[in-house]
Amino acid sequence: MTAIDFYNQLSPFYHLLFRDWEASINWHAAEIDDIIHKFFGGKVETILDVACGIGTQSLGLAQLGYKVIASDVSDKAIERARQEALARELNIDFSVTDMRQVYAYHQRQFDLVIACDNAVPHLLSDEEILLAFQEFYRCTRPGGGCLISVRDYDKEERTGVQVKPYGVRIVDETKYLIFQVWEFEGLIYDLSMYFVEDRGGTDCVSRVMRSKYYAVGTDKLVMLMAKAGFAQVERLENRLHQPVVIGRRVRD
Repeated sequence: MTAIDFYNQLSPFYHLLFRDWEASINWHAAEIDDIIHKFFGGKVETILDVACGIGTQSLGLAQLGYKVIASDVSDKAIERARQEALARELNIDFSVTDMRQVYAYHQRQFDLVIACDNAVPHLLSDEEILLAFQEFYRCTRPGGGCLISVRDYDKEERTGVQVKPYGVRIVDETKYLIFQVWEFEGLIYDLSMYFVEDRGGTDCVSRVMRSKYYAVGTDKLVMLMAKAGFAQVERLENRLHQPVVIGRRVRD
């Protein structure tokens, strides 16, 4: 199953990964807005979200008044993101494209390029990540920057088979038990995301979506972002719900 298949299947359920998705939308936007003001001097008007999913970051940033352009590899995720934006009366330009081809597709520069919620580690080698970062750099105007958030794999065991529980979500009369299973082979692991749907009877409905990730450390990501051309690349702690790596494109 490709990342496209994974997110196409996940898109109707993606909000259930959060205890309160609406609150998470607002919180993510507030955190990114704070980073923008502290690290980019508040001089950001246009944002390109290259892995927008169903809109967790894009929606909130648009609500704060940023001009957001958003793309994702999953057409189903983009379809839902458009619906979510329409319901909130937000004007966001959505499109389907791979993060490794964002400049070839958008052909313009932005004040800030973002890729959040561990999207970058879907690229399974340093070469693929560098290719994406080079595209991010080409999409960043001089004086602008790049921001990604990723899982802190340096704190993970990165071996064997592991179960990662998300918890139980209740929607009307239905309970969803959500968990992941990771199976490692080197630094690449197969991820299986399970949704067990319990409507109160003797049987449950189970759904599983599968993908692969590269358990890449943030030190490697900092190095690759710098190699792509970004300056003053650093890891930020205690932001969002994952480590944040930011870089700047110095003025030409």
